[in-house]
Amino acid sequence: MLKRINWKAVLTVFLWIISIGGVVALMSFIEVKKGDAKVTDIKVLIPGMESFIDRDEIDAIILQNSGRLIGRSLASVDIQEIEEAIIANPYIKDAKVYADMDGVISIQIDQREPVLRILNYVNQDYYIDKEGLKVPVSHSYTPHVLVANGFIMEGFNGKVDTMQTKLAKDLYKTAVFIERDTLWKEQIEQLYVNEQREIEMIPRVGNHKIILGDADSLKNKFRNLLIFYKKAIPRVGWDAYKTINIKYSNQIVCVKSGLDSTSIQATVAPNPATATTTGTKTIKDTITTATR
Repeated sequence: MLKRINWKAVLTVFLWIISIGGVVALMSFIEVKKGDAKVTDIKVLIPGMESFIDRDEIDAIILQNSGRLIGRSLASVDIQEIEEAIIANPYIKDAKVYADMDGVISIQIDQREPVLRILNYVNQDYYIDKEGLKVPVSHSYTPHVLVANGFIMEGFNGKVDTMQTKLAKDLYKTAVFIERDTLWKEQIEQLYVNEQREIEMIPRVGNHKIILGDADSLKNKFRNLLIFYKKAIPRVGWDAYKTINIKYSNQIVCVKSGLDSTSIQATVAPNPATATTTGTKTIKDTITTATR
């Protein structure tokens, strides 16, 4: 007995053959069209109002690596070569280059975004971008980011590179944390590394310095600082202390300004219900202080 023909399967195979044939024919048409086309224009998209690199620099990269493109056969242009040449620029994280059948070459630029500028111990100057990579400074553009200086031993070879030391990574983590918080982004103006290799922060408001220590428990440290700012500073004023030390997990140690360099210890409780008040002076239930 003859087997029943599976017409559904036959139809599926037939449609696949037609589709593949159509794609092959379309690709052949595109290649023929591309072979006849000339480069008519180059469009460059660089997101953002300000950037490390501009249109003139992109044009210069193309000219140096591929020569003049306008008027050339589109088929003779090596799109991948152009893309690789653009990405080789230290300020460009990624680039997409493509051409259409009208001869227009489009270039989309994704540039690096710095979060920190470092001036190290031997006066080398460089940026750390959002990916944690070291990037050279630019003579044409200076982004508004945190600056860190002091006893920073992290070197720079002039090329995009990864960070090598824990201190540099801590500075990067701190800068990213501050950059993501609108309050601290407005308040913290500079980072400084002291001789003990501790990170200090210089605020815009107040004449004090804030000793952060390292980048461990940043959320908790900045929470403690915020509580201190809200509860204690209104009572004594922004210039009452010359140092505010937040490097401990549940304490803030302050040194008064002026001739009276008395040290004040403030214990910051996780919540008002657990504040320690025995033998101390309570500041609005969440901070207790004792003079040493």
